[in-house]
Amino acid sequence: MARIYEGLKVVDLSRVLAGPFCAQMLADMGADVIKIEAPEGDENRRWPPLMPNGLSSNYASVNRGKRAITLNMKSPRAAEVLDRLVRRADVVLHSFLPATAARLGISYERFHAINPRLVFCSITGYGERGELANKPGYDLMVQAFAGPMSVTGYEEGPPVRTGVSFVDMATGMSAYAAIASALYARERTGRGNWVRASLLETAVSILGYHGVAWLQAGVRPRKQGSGGANQAPYQAFHCADGFLLVGAPNNAAWQRLCTALEDEGLKLDPRFATNESRLRHRDELVPLLEEHFRRQDAAHWVTLLEKHGVAVAPIQGVDQVLAHPQVLANAMVATTHDANGREWKGLGTPFKIEDGGGIGSRAAPALGEHSEQILQEDLGFSAEDVAALRQGGTI
Repeated sequence: MARIYEGLKVVDLSRVLAGPFCAQMLADMGADVIKIEAPEGDENRRWPPLMPNGLSSNYASVNRGKRAITLNMKSPRAAEVLDRLVRRADVVLHSFLPATAARLGISYERFHAINPRLVFCSITGYGERGELANKPGYDLMVQAFAGPMSVTGYEEGPPVRTGVSFVDMATGMSAYAAIASALYARERTGRGNWVRASLLETAVSILGYHGVAWLQAGVRPRKQGSGGANQAPYQAFHCADGFLLVGAPNNAAWQRLCTALEDEGLKLDPRFATNESRLRHRDELVPLLEEHFRRQDAAHWVTLLEKHGVAVAPIQGVDQVLAHPQVLANAMVATTHDANGREWKGLGTPFKIEDGGGIGSRAAPALGEHSEQILQEDLGFSAEDVAALRQGGTI
């Protein structure tokens, strides 16, 4: 069966993580994605750590399955190349600041006039509107600005960045959902649309219950360390050989935990009878539980607590995660090949579609790897035209 976006043409003008991740998911689902880069390449091509072939793992993580062309957007003939791409495209996405996009002639209005069925996606740091619309936005800065950093780490501790670029990656998912929605609408109306996503809007939406608690009840969330402020016990505990995450967020789970620990005193203690009382007496509860956990290693507790139906998780490193049978069973390690046939491993898609899903067959492309192919076979430029474009610095 053909993948669901087989035949869909996507022009990816975006950089770094959010936009490229969105476009990679489209490629995984079968779209023909053409990545356009400046002659010096996407900036994250050079970010460490580098893979054995010299390509950045950052770049490789979000550009699987694409074809690549270089295009100097400041060149007089760049608009000619871009317009030909837009004319045949179903989706164009970019991550330029609004003012930069306007200066380069990249706008929904202009592209819509060329191709009324086009879905135009713009991804920004702080949104398309408002006084900060042209403020550059990176994941770290938006983690700070939008609130997630205020609830990460420990009370009285310094600011702590979340260890993964979750705002970037989640923005890519939001953009993918918006594009899929616009493509569905196009099936009914025959017309394209302008969809917008930003790191700021994504990060604010991810505040979730923290944001609603403030809006509705004036409750300002606090840093929560390894756990959550709404349940107890629900955090990391020190074992004989390291830490373990244990959760008993409701009263039935609390009873099962006490049974597993063989501690009738804890089970009957009125201070810990309900989640509300356990929260009030958390400072007394945690040392009592940790006294138990320190007697055995984490593996012992995982086996025992799972046997009793208690939520538990080891704190695994990336090396352990990517070798775990459960991760492999759900196809979260994907294998593709580069132009030389060399095997390349990456991460799978965060969702699965039974019929018509998959993984892009190409590894992340070399800079400008498909320039001649795209210009000649897709856009109809002659070999002489391509030579002239190269000579003039357009590609």
